[in-house]
Amino acid sequence: MIEGKRQKQVAAVLEKELNDIFQRMGLTMINGGMVSISGVKITPDLFDARIYLSFFKVNDATASLKLIQEKSKDIKKELTARVRHQLRSMPQLSFYIDDTLEYVDKIEKLFKDIKNEEEQNKPKF
Repeated sequence: MIEGKRQKQVAAVLEKELNDIFQRMGLTMINGGMVSISGVKITPDLFDARIYLSFFKVNDATASLKLIQEKSKDIKKELTARVRHQLRSMPQLSFYIDDTLEYVDKIEKLFKDIKNEEEQNKPKF
């Protein structure tokens, strides 16, 4: 589904403000690793926002996500105060683990394994 112009604008505003909020609340460094917002997706009705979080060298990403979800009320309160003049209503925030980096690593490993297997099975003259 193609995102509309307004969806992209709202997502950009939310991502910018959420990055500032995460830094201010100390949520960018959790459990010895780094947390960053990799993307924000908004539903066409602008009532739901999916925030995708990327975890780098975090020991337990699920526990870190749970910690952020526990603080979601404070995050939403701060976000509402920051964007109250730009949005009529505040979207419902949902946080998700963005596993695209892990997926890319897995695919690269598969390609490397295939290449190594082809080299081993090459006939030698």
